Amino acid sequence: MLIKKELKICMGSSCFSRGNKKTLQVIQKYIDDHGLESHVALKGNHCFSDCKNGPIVKIGNMVYEHVDHLNILEILENEFGTIN
Repeated sequence: MLIKKELKICMGSSCFSRGNKKTLQVIQKYIDDHGLESHVALKGNHCFSDCKNGPIVKIGNMVYEHVDHLNILEILENEFGTIN
């Protein structure tokens, strides 16, 4: 059985207002472009309770802070680049 890596993106008002809507679009496109649908469980999260360090994305047990639509690509490559 394939185990998916969970990717949670904060959709709380603070992170959302600081750009996680665009970051979510980049993540969805990356997953689609790289055929990772069977490897990634993408979920919205209401809040990680660390707004001062947001926007926040959590992949597996790793929490990434100050994420934006530009640096998320490097994060995704580091996390998923070897899957395929």
